[in-house]
Amino acid sequence: MPVLNALKTWLEAVAPKVVPDTKLGDAVSYTLNQWDYLTRYTSDGRMPIDNNILERDIRVFATGRKSWLFSDTADGAKASAVIYSLMLTCRACGVDPLTWLRHVLTKLPQRDDDADLSDLLPFNFSKTSAA
Repeated sequence: MPVLNALKTWLEAVAPKVVPDTKLGDAVSYTLNQWDYLTRYTSDGRMPIDNNILERDIRVFATGRKSWLFSDTADGAKASAVIYSLMLTCRACGVDPLTWLRHVLTKLPQRDDDADLSDLLPFNFSKTSAA
């Protein structure tokens, strides 16, 4: 973390010398204000240094949202977000989304209305074999 410490020291030294309402002033101020978030990945090796994977995954959703007719209502948008989230969870867990969906749509009708469904979530599906 010596590089990050040096960067923070430099930012703190340059901050009073930079005009606040400039691009450089905004960048210095923003970086110092977000320092805890910027360096959080150093406290846990499982955390990625960036969010490129997430950005790549949501790009398809962001570019397609204008053409999805079922998102004309708040309920449609919520349904779209839920399905998309489940599909990305499958991808993150290394589960084939189609296999998972077939499994869930086969098991779900056999459940009571008030049954716990957590075992059907993608991250639990990867721990069991598809039936």
